[in-house]
Amino acid sequence: MDVLVIGELNVDIILNKIASLPVVGKEILADEMTLTMGSSSAIFACNLSSLGTKVGFLGALGNDTFGNLIIEGLQKKGVDASFIIQNSSYRTGATISLNYGEDRANITYAGAMEWLSHTEVDSSDLSKAKHLHLSSYFLQPALQPGIAQIFKTAKEAGLTTSLDPQWDPAEKWDMPLEEILPYTDVFLPNEQEILRLTQTANVNESISAISGFAHVIAVKMGNKGSLVWHQGKIIEKLPFSNPKVVDAIGAGDSFNAGFIHQFIQQANLETCQEFGNLTGAISTTAAGGTAAFEDYAQIMHVAKRKFGYNI
Repeated sequence: MDVLVIGELNVDIILNKIASLPVVGKEILADEMTLTMGSSSAIFACNLSSLGTKVGFLGALGNDTFGNLIIEGLQKKGVDASFIIQNSSYRTGATISLNYGEDRANITYAGAMEWLSHTEVDSSDLSKAKHLHLSSYFLQPALQPGIAQIFKTAKEAGLTTSLDPQWDPAEKWDMPLEEILPYTDVFLPNEQEILRLTQTANVNESISAISGFAHVIAVKMGNKGSLVWHQGKIIEKLPFSNPKVVDAIGAGDSFNAGFIHQFIQQANLETCQEFGNLTGAISTTAAGGTAAFEDYAQIMHVAKRKFGYNI
């Protein structure tokens, strides 16, 4: 493998074309519904694989219909699913996404993802990859106590590493950044996540708060583009604009995929960032997080046709 992904797994039930977000006690209608493999980690893994990177996935599922659907979905995208643990005692997680314009509201049933423990991550699994990526820290409570050690072990084995914290549903934002980030080559929060994790008023303050123990910080800023910090230098890049956004599900995960695809090829950070902006924009051209990513040739065709990008 080029990349081993450790993370949560669930299905997404996506409702599009709704007039407004729901109000308690009332009912609204959606004109479109999609049932698909979801989760930030799975979207990242699939889209990274579609770019031509060899990807494996370590996660937990129930031994049920949704679990089988996810494994089939990963395998169709070329992701090695042999590390995934299925347990009949748990049900596979599910997220209902309500898309309203470029924003969304999510409801998640965590299911099996909650019991995946750091004890399930063996050093021999890590040794089979060149890079380790972990996503959705707050959705995996049993994994949290061992994440710093997992990353330390990966670094000692010669891997590069990346981490996307994702949103904290409890909004407590209790994450030991000082323990984890020294072993994290690329930290990939979005703007709101880094503000809350650092309890600061703006991104520059956020970066200052963690710059003493971080390596590369890549902040996703939606329709404002992205910001990358490394060794005191900040690079800001505007987004690739898509005036006809289908939905924004997985756009951040797709940015991650593009960034890490270039990073593991030892591209410079500006190239990683630009390609991340591109793949994030491509994600918005189709519904769900993975529909816009078939294979490298198709992705580059969309990049040229819609965004005028030539690699």
